[in-house]
Amino acid sequence: MKKSKMSQTALPPGGMERSIHEMLKDAPSLNESENAVHTGTPPPHVPNNHTSGPPRPATINLPVGSPTSQNLTVTTPSSPLQNGDAHTLRPAQSKIESIRNWSISTYKCTKQLMYEKLGKTSRTVDSELEAQIEVLRDTQKKYCNVLRLSRALASHFHHVVQTQHALGEAFSELAQKSPELQEEFLYNSETQRNLTKNGETLLGALNFFVSSVNTLCNKTIEDTLLTVRQYETARIEYDAYRTDLEALAQAAKTDASSAAKMEEAQANYEQHKQNFEKLRADVSIKLKFLDENRIKVMHKQLLLFHNAVSAYFSGNQTALEATLKQFNIKVKSPNSSLPSWLEQ
Repeated sequence: MKKSKMSQTALPPGGMERSIHEMLKDAPSLNESENAVHTGTPPPHVPNNHTSGPPRPATINLPVGSPTSQNLTVTTPSSPLQNGDAHTLRPAQSKIESIRNWSISTYKCTKQLMYEKLGKTSRTVDSELEAQIEVLRDTQKKYCNVLRLSRALASHFHHVVQTQHALGEAFSELAQKSPELQEEFLYNSETQRNLTKNGETLLGALNFFVSSVNTLCNKTIEDTLLTVRQYETARIEYDAYRTDLEALAQAAKTDASSAAKMEEAQANYEQHKQNFEKLRADVSIKLKFLDENRIKVMHKQLLLFHNAVSAYFSGNQTALEATLKQFNIKVKSPNSSLPSWLEQ
């Protein structure tokens, strides 16, 4: 009985296919759903309602409250203001403002330099101060040349002392193995050892001289020249904003809109003027103290150099040792290994 009932209710394949098509016809249009999610390309069996224009993507109806529709909800990144984090905008705004100010200042300074070279604008000149700066740069150049030559002398002399030491050892060894020339080898060995000892003393004086001149050239003078470069930059900025203020003052006579910019231009001009005058005073003071320090240092170093070299080449060992004691220079013993002149 059960089998007969099932056979009565069963539909042929053709009937089932017609029922599905009828159900699809009665269903609402997929494109009219408000919660439709567009994805992929239309399958071949779905007909297009429009004969012209590009093909429309297939749509799938999803219930509003379904998990799939919730997962596919499109979200847009929220701004800092939507999150209530307004503090994150402040660093960005300050950076943008600093970049803007730097760009404007760079443009004005570049324009000022070009106009100065073309002779289209004036520049602030302090003849006395610029002459002193030029003398300082020339002095540094000449002192650097003295430093280079004295380093070369110390390096060469270091190799001479090493050679004398090795030669003295060779003479001493030959004196033991050559009885017929023992006396001659011995006094030559003793001479080379004395020369090595005095050479080490002179080398200590040369290394001290090199170290002091290097400090003067690459630290003391360079520190003053750093302030000079800051002063020269401030001078260009001052002239650039001065020229800008003068141009606005001329334009304000005929253009009312330029008068509104005068206050800001005047404030910028005063700020750069104060910075320029401060650095000019700093450069004047540093140049004065540098000159006094340079004279004192070089007086001591030149005296040391003269006395040490004269005593060494005249063979006056006592005067050579007295010179190093005068300047508190310590020399290693002759038996110790000779350090590189760069390590002194």
